[in-house]
Amino acid sequence: MARSNGGKTEQPILESPAIPDLEGTTDLEGATDLEGTVESADFSAPIAEAQVADLQTIDDCLNALKALLSTVEKLQKVRLEVGDVKPFLMRMLDGEVMSGEELEQLKTGVGGLSRLIRAYSDHQTALAKAQPARDLLEARS
Repeated sequence: MARSNGGKTEQPILESPAIPDLEGTTDLEGATDLEGTVESADFSAPIAEAQVADLQTIDDCLNALKALLSTVEKLQKVRLEVGDVKPFLMRMLDGEVMSGEELEQLKTGVGGLSRLIRAYSDHQTALAKAQPARDLLEARS
């Protein structure tokens, strides 16, 4: 923009930016610099690391979900094996004396309760470990 100073018109002086020394620098294509050596600029490394981290997270979530599914199956299996022992336990706690087949079912049920508690505990642990999968699914939707 021209400035007016009385009768003179003065053109502004534009300074050119300093040109850096180009010797030893590399262009983005990985071409030869001024010294004749080939250098490559690898900008994909941070992206690749992030992708590997994402893949590892997804893999961990899938493994946790598989473990959760396995514990659900085990819990259901133990529940079926134990059966419905509550009526037998209630009758026993009421003081009723049982014998024969009912007594055998009660013994099997009480023995299976420890397996049921263990299966339930394993299920709760697997459920807690699988929670990052929920976060991942919510983030991806």
